[in-house]
Amino acid sequence: METNTKQSSDKAKRTTQAPSVKVYTEVKPGCTVKVYQRIKEGKKERVQAFEGLVIARKHGSQLGATITVRREVSGIGVERVYPVHSPLIEKIEVLRHAKVRRAKLYYLRSRVGRRLRLKEKVVKKTAVKIKPAIKVVVDKDSATTSDKV
Repeated sequence: METNTKQSSDKAKRTTQAPSVKVYTEVKPGCTVKVYQRIKEGKKERVQAFEGLVIARKHGSQLGATITVRREVSGIGVERVYPVHSPLIEKIEVLRHAKVRRAKLYYLRSRVGRRLRLKEKVVKKTAVKIKPAIKVVVDKDSATTSDKV
């Protein structure tokens, strides 16, 4: 009986993981992102960018994970739901991080213009100290002997 449950759990793990999945852990609600999506029009293929605010992220980092991106165009709110792991998504650029206290920012749908702005989150960058890999040591004795020769 234990082997059956072990096999079923292994099978479940294999179905939820893809072999080469891009992981976007930085994309969270409140982030301003630019999503680059490949679009096919007839025989031509092009990349279209959509910039907006992430108001929701669903299903975490699973294969079916989606993000909802919202932006205003000519005073009209436009929302798009993107599957994060879709092969049509070229890349997702995080432009800004905002300070939010909710997982779903649906309340922003009723706000327009300046009331829609969120406070920017200050992202601390850790300083990296670079140490030289090779130290050059010059002995005075060896330098004087090489000068004589």
